[in-house]
Amino acid sequence: MKLLHALPADDGFSMPAEFSPHRGCILIWPERKDSWAGGGYAARKAFTEVITAIARSEKVTVLASFEQYENARASLPPKIRVVEMSTDDAWARDITPTFVKNKEGVLRGIDWGFNAWGGLVDGLYFPWDRDNKAARKICDLMEIDCYDQRSFILEGGSIHSDGEGTLMVTESCLLSGGRNPKMSKEEITEHLCKTLGVKKVLWLPYGIYQDETNEHVDNICAFTSPGEVVLGWTDDESDPQYPMSRADLEYLSHETDAKGRPIKVHKLPLPSPIYVTEEDCAALDPMDGEPTRVPGDRLAASYVNFYIANGAIVMPAFGDKNDQKAAEILQTLFPTREIVPIYARDILVGGGNIHCITGQVPE
Repeated sequence: MKLLHALPADDGFSMPAEFSPHRGCILIWPERKDSWAGGGYAARKAFTEVITAIARSEKVTVLASFEQYENARASLPPKIRVVEMSTDDAWARDITPTFVKNKEGVLRGIDWGFNAWGGLVDGLYFPWDRDNKAARKICDLMEIDCYDQRSFILEGGSIHSDGEGTLMVTESCLLSGGRNPKMSKEEITEHLCKTLGVKKVLWLPYGIYQDETNEHVDNICAFTSPGEVVLGWTDDESDPQYPMSRADLEYLSHETDAKGRPIKVHKLPLPSPIYVTEEDCAALDPMDGEPTRVPGDRLAASYVNFYIANGAIVMPAFGDKNDQKAAEILQTLFPTREIVPIYARDILVGGGNIHCITGQVPE
């Protein structure tokens, strides 16, 4: 692996869309006891269902700690590759490399800086040094070259590409005080264009209410094809999410993508609000003596947090009346892929969902 200090766009590299063909997918075996209730047993069951669904159409690699390697190996189907690697938690989307390609199909990775979603300003745990080193190790494992971008704080869940020059982000996340506070919105836009090979950045105002990542874009809005997106939506005007989704819709309705196409927005209904229970809290270890969840807190549940596998849309389900409706909408948007709903509350209690625990590797 060569460590590169150029800018990917200058080398002719850009970020493909998630709906483009994949070489595979990377996940991390969960074990952190202040993130995963009950020591992670329920979360591992949900992870295993996600892994198995993805593995039907693409190669899956699971990273596991020394302590959990044998457990992961025994729990997963033989065709899943399990690799021992140290991380601080299991949010693969945010700590694996962002992969970029050139016209010849050469694949490289970008190693962004990671500081647990806000560092000492409003980050979610400390230390985060093992997470911050994971992307470079993965590039080494894959025998691909790696761009050093550790001076720029960015998570994979905070960006979404259409593969044709357009990137989506949220203002609430990328302009937060714990990431790149010395850079203006214009400077961040320019840097994203130079590193991801895009021509236009769409800045949605908000993400999902109470999303502790400062509202990652992957929980509120995702490209389903060039020029088309799904947007997390509620018709309940008394819900705090309503004005946030409304502002995003208003913004998108006046924007075009990098090729000048109007953005076609498909509303994806949100599940009914899901709250932290006493039982959830009792099953979580404290962090630095403080609880990581409080009973009654609202969790950032969204069907937008799905993974686009080669042959499937692996989507979170919550035992909610809107589970089926969301699946039907996604089926119309991805007619060639099987819709695979997986009950994901045990992932959600950790703070994210199916898209957050997966990282695609482009073909």
